[in-house]
Amino acid sequence: MSGREISPSDAAALDYIHVRVVDYNPAWPDLFRTEARRIEDILKENLVQIFHIGSTSVPGLRAKPIIDIMPAVLDIEQVDERSGQFEAIGYEAMGELGIPGRRYFRKGGENRTHQIHAFQYDNVQNITRHLAFRDYLRSHPEISRAYAALKSKLAMRYPRDIGQYCNGKDSFVKRVERDALRWYWKKYNIGRC
Repeated sequence: MSGREISPSDAAALDYIHVRVVDYNPAWPDLFRTEARRIEDILKENLVQIFHIGSTSVPGLRAKPIIDIMPAVLDIEQVDERSGQFEAIGYEAMGELGIPGRRYFRKGGENRTHQIHAFQYDNVQNITRHLAFRDYLRSHPEISRAYAALKSKLAMRYPRDIGQYCNGKDSFVKRVERDALRWYWKKYNIGRC
């Protein structure tokens, strides 16, 4: 999920990724669980919860074969303090990379395999938008199919330009995210007294 346009400076940091969208792989949840255990070992008591997000978390959805992982932590500064431990298991620390309050790590170079999007537990807006988007796609197969078609088209058009790929998804993602948040609030009865 994009959730925002990619700026030229962010695109430069991401520019070497090969963009390809593949059929859903039923091994993705297991790959998430395996990596989540490694992350739990690093974050220890700072970890509140860890989530599988992004397209690989939606059964049946075509996706870039990159496992997106979202740890919610008690103290985001402690994530910075453990950057060396993430680097030891193959991650590159990228700081906020355009989203205030996030800590972004990537693994796999040009053939990226995993991305971590860590947020402090009280960064409710970013955590909720990721979970709402994921759950909405899981519950709305027609939207999921439209998203898959768009991503496939963009990956074919921009196989070496992640910035253009993300920008091409941006308006669709923002519209679906808006609908997803409303749906999520109703589903979980958020905001009712």
